[in-house]
Amino acid sequence: MEDIRDILKQYWGYDAFRSLQEEIILSVLSGKDTLALMPTGGGKSITYQVAGLAKEGICVVITPLIALMKDQVEDLKRRQIQAEAVYTGMEREHVESVINKCIFSPVKFLYISPERLASERFRIKLKQMKVSLFAVDEAHCISQWGYDFRPSYLRIAEVRTFFPEAPVLALTATATPDVVEDIQKQLHFTCPNVLSKSFRRENISYVVRNVNDKLGELLHILSKLQASAIVYVRKRNTAEQLARFLSENGVKAGFYHAGLIARQRTQRQEDWKNDITPVIVATNAFGMGIDKPDVRIVVHFDIPDCPEAYFQEAGRAGRDGKRAYAVLLCNPAAVTALKSRITKGFPEKKYIRQVYEALGNYFQIAEGSGAGYAFEFDTDAFVRDFGLDYVRTFSAIQILQVGGYLECTTDINSRSRINFTISREALAYFRPDDDLQNRIIELLMRRYPGIFTQYVWISEDYLAQEAGVKRKEIYEILIALAKRRIISYVPGNERPYIVYHQPRLPVSYLTIGKAAYEDRKKAYASKIKEMVRYIEDSSRCRQLVLMDYFGQKEKKGCGICDVCLETKKHTTSGDKTRIEDEIIAILMNKDTDLKILVHRLEEQFDRELVVATVRNLLDKGKIYYKTPLLLSVKKMNV
Repeated sequence: MEDIRDILKQYWGYDAFRSLQEEIILSVLSGKDTLALMPTGGGKSITYQVAGLAKEGICVVITPLIALMKDQVEDLKRRQIQAEAVYTGMEREHVESVINKCIFSPVKFLYISPERLASERFRIKLKQMKVSLFAVDEAHCISQWGYDFRPSYLRIAEVRTFFPEAPVLALTATATPDVVEDIQKQLHFTCPNVLSKSFRRENISYVVRNVNDKLGELLHILSKLQASAIVYVRKRNTAEQLARFLSENGVKAGFYHAGLIARQRTQRQEDWKNDITPVIVATNAFGMGIDKPDVRIVVHFDIPDCPEAYFQEAGRAGRDGKRAYAVLLCNPAAVTALKSRITKGFPEKKYIRQVYEALGNYFQIAEGSGAGYAFEFDTDAFVRDFGLDYVRTFSAIQILQVGGYLECTTDINSRSRINFTISREALAYFRPDDDLQNRIIELLMRRYPGIFTQYVWISEDYLAQEAGVKRKEIYEILIALAKRRIISYVPGNERPYIVYHQPRLPVSYLTIGKAAYEDRKKAYASKIKEMVRYIEDSSRCRQLVLMDYFGQKEKKGCGICDVCLETKKHTTSGDKTRIEDEIIAILMNKDTDLKILVHRLEEQFDRELVVATVRNLLDKGKIYYKTPLLLSVKKMNV
């Protein structure tokens, strides 16, 4: 086994690990199942990457973040480390090629989505790999009590049984004590083992602004700061409207949400990362797995559902360690709307049964059938055709998902398809626009049998990789060929799918259990209550409130949130007098080093105020430096 510091130096150029990274790696290398709690931007990926390189075999990284998969595989390959990924939209032949590489070649990392574990074909192939480590990113998704529960994560424990010697490293930036316990239970840890880093972010100033005119306040903040920023909203149309409003008022802004097609989302990300549009207005679909170090401000225009979501999204600010701001805009109406989400998030059981029945009718599934089938789901058409409420309907589907009846996923996309509209003989007379267009035509003929007689599924990403160009160029070539009536090209859509895990039941047989409904509703109401407490409590440091929620008990305030700054403003002259008295009393007893003096007092008083008071006493001549390090008091002045 290689020395982990040598690996770090060889591939990343660092001489030492950050806080907790080395402990996590050593825990995994000793064969222990390990849960690592590290704040956003704390360097989680290094832990499993170094551990994976130190162990013989392949590290399987399970993550729901396609952007993270692509970025990390690309980064590892740049470092001459063999890595592959299997994700949504890849051509089946490409998937097979990647998996075979992992079986027969010295690949060190395979990135997959949790949904991939449901495939029996993939499981058979996985058993043929020499898996040395499972890394589970966003591990809180495995707990139904946590933020962003995903049932597909529960399958991880099943595949662990294939490799009893391979430990699991679970990583998350957001987990309450209950969720920490549940993660270890659901992943079948051999024994409890949690390594935790403080969630304190010294450089982030948390601010809550109660304002009636949220639009005006947002414009004021972004105009004044003029830096890279993320503005989070709940709804897609709000993202579009806000971006338009900001652009019309002199702030370069783009919008991002799950309703954009893949290439639009990629372009918006790139424009933001390259500061072409420094402000991105987005739903929570944005940011996961995207690491931009110089984000100076994250603004929540709408209030998130829970402290976990807020902490993770706010944590995307200031990853470079410089001062950054996390601002939450609210008013009484917004808080009232937040509280009303409990009812919308957990519609009455009668409504859930109505949605279940409507889904079966929409897909024309007979009772007793449908298990294992996936159906393309046009959400807008479904809600419209059955006269349902959009938000309550998706909440109902989530509850049915937790109950194990079905699953709503975007992991099965309707892929792009192509058919040549002219014969092979006629194509011989066609003159391509350039060499690249000619190469793409040859690739299509060579890789896709039957393309002249019927539509075949294709992957633009696969063609781009084979041709050594960007996906956008492939798309433009295919569109150009379609315009010249050489091919018929139907680009893939990214609508979600409904996958039935059980046969369709008569609605009277549908059981919505306590764990799927009452228990989760109670937990959700508790999270809403905690968000309201965070907003309305102006007596405690914002950072301490968040840390307390995650089970980290600290007393020292951050000194830079709105509450701490307001407290400093109202420091009375009596406080200053008390600090002076304490300093002189300490020095009367014993000459003391400045650092020790400040440390003794900063638990009781604000550190900056203590330092300022020391300077003031020195200026007045009441105390003096006996040596370059030692403070003393002038007895005559007492």
